[in-house]
Amino acid sequence: MQQTDRRTSFPSRLVGQHALVTGASQGIGRAVAVRLAQEGAAVAINYFGSPEGADETLALARAGSAARGHEGLDHVIVKADVGSEQEIAAMFETILARWKRLDCLVNNAGFQRESPSEALDVETYRRIIDVNLNGAVLCAQKALAHFVARGGGGSIINCSSVHEIIPKPGYLAYSISKGGMANLTRTLALEFAGRGIRVNAVGPGAIDTPINAAWTGDPQKREVVTSHIPMGRVGTPEEIAAVFAFLASDDASYITGQTINACGGLTLFPEFRENWAS
Repeated sequence: MQQTDRRTSFPSRLVGQHALVTGASQGIGRAVAVRLAQEGAAVAINYFGSPEGADETLALARAGSAARGHEGLDHVIVKADVGSEQEIAAMFETILARWKRLDCLVNNAGFQRESPSEALDVETYRRIIDVNLNGAVLCAQKALAHFVARGGGGSIINCSSVHEIIPKPGYLAYSISKGGMANLTRTLALEFAGRGIRVNAVGPGAIDTPINAAWTGDPQKREVVTSHIPMGRVGTPEEIAAVFAFLASDDASYITGQTINACGGLTLFPEFRENWAS
């Protein structure tokens, strides 16, 4: 029996929606923006450092929409540093002036830097927290204010990490930011559940993206990473994007306050695959 390619067999669940994806010029953010566009949403592609990357995401989103019969969607690029309160405010003002409504916010922008914790530069620490966590808080506030004012609910999906629960030595600021995102997700979900607003998160594991460039392109390092993943392989951005699309859709209408760890089993304590403890 011929198998269906799961990359092209997904439904169009987001027709009529308008979604903002932060940090969408590459990696998971790009894949999410493209997947939402493929499912029928108009997408705002936020970027800060790479206009060329944002342009490429826009081209892919347009092509993806057209290929699935969603013509004429108003995809847009918007530049903003999500570590800046002023630039976040300007970004939302621009998007809402153009679209008049927003249905889904994807808080994806983030980065990491390796450093021994005792030597972590304070400015680097602050910058990571500002982009990864504070930026998500401020974007969520803007989206929530809009959702409440227009009525009818909305959805926020945070890109967290398995490191919201798994410690990551040498990446203190990143780990703190993702741990904070877990409680951001749960607190906002509880606060706004009665108003039809859902807040969830996705926790990617080891994914083949630029943020993991230190090992993705090195066969030996990649094999070391893979050896710790119960499913025996690294994930793709498209696999993560599929989880975001699900959470943005009505298929997830009764889900809020949850982090779905799309991690190939990393959160299952893989060192216990062999019963060495008892």
